[in-house]
Amino acid sequence: MSDGTDQTPAGPLNGGSTPSPLPGRIVISVDAMGGDRGPNAVVAGIAKSAKANPDIAFILHGPAKTLERAVNRRKILRDRCEIRDAEGVVTMEDKPSQVMRHGKGTSMWSCLESVRDGEAKVAVSCGNTGALMALSMIRLRKLPGVNRPAIAVLWPSRNPSGFNVMLDVGADVRADEEDLLQFALMGASYARNGMHIDRPRIGLLNVGTEENKGRAELKAAHDLIEREAPGANFDFVGFVEGGDIPGDSCDVVVTDGFTGNIALKTGEGTAKLIGDLLKEAFKFSPLSRIAALLALTSLRRLQKRIDPRRVNGGVFLGLNGTVVKSHGSADATGVSAAVRLAFQLAQQDLASKIKARVASAGTADQDAPEDNKVAE
Repeated sequence: MSDGTDQTPAGPLNGGSTPSPLPGRIVISVDAMGGDRGPNAVVAGIAKSAKANPDIAFILHGPAKTLERAVNRRKILRDRCEIRDAEGVVTMEDKPSQVMRHGKGTSMWSCLESVRDGEAKVAVSCGNTGALMALSMIRLRKLPGVNRPAIAVLWPSRNPSGFNVMLDVGADVRADEEDLLQFALMGASYARNGMHIDRPRIGLLNVGTEENKGRAELKAAHDLIEREAPGANFDFVGFVEGGDIPGDSCDVVVTDGFTGNIALKTGEGTAKLIGDLLKEAFKFSPLSRIAALLALTSLRRLQKRIDPRRVNGGVFLGLNGTVVKSHGSADATGVSAAVRLAFQLAQQDLASKIKARVASAGTADQDAPEDNKVAE
């Protein structure tokens, strides 16, 4: 973690101390540093989002001089982006414990402070996942009643929405039955408010669908979630298996962070392998190249469907504020996807609705759905 001074407000272009130029828009706080591709990819991504959505604006955190040059090259950002100077950077190699002690003055810390202070609705970062979660818990704090926050992702599926929600995918490797129940409540709220699913179907990931299978905490969680389902306005389908993650038997897959993270990385690796094998197959012979041309539209549709960049963004649930974790290797397309997700969750005020759900699980109308969806 590089050292840095405390952040000070800077104007969008000239480093001044003018008030926020962002009234009337939903403001997203973006950590410009820490990703593998550097700040230029982040600025390109938010510019892409700004062009697609006139109701979005940004507070961008990082070294002011570097960011001013990047923002100045994109006219779309000139009245939509306020820069906060933060010289320190949290690297992928930094340990969360080190960042917790010495992270003040970094772009990641500054990014979360804007949400904590109410200047922005959601934070987005491509940085170190462990450090981001650790700082989020310090600066935003866990919701009352939440033992462990969770990271939720959208997983391409056969459901009408095109996606399932899966959590936890890596916030914490452990989870007991009470944690899994909280994940089910938070996942149901995410699906209801983010994907417009009035009564989400919850599945608990296990090695089989039979009720006598699995570890003791899974069996206990099964009973807790089943008991809570009627009052919490979701349907519990029981145990589901790995093959159901991209299926249509449920809308939300609940698991511990260790299992979820392995499943996520396996899915991403498999998607990349399929894409590479298809490219090889269609280059095999002149006839296969002709076939590729004939199937070009369908192949592009498939590529878009399985492209991890287009569903980029894990959402930290269970905090007093919403944080979206983008892939560290995200390019402009990936950053734009994470920002789009952050904007739509901000529209839904997801953090407040999850807070209400955890505090009063038996009240069915706490999570009334809105019109907008998280994913198209």
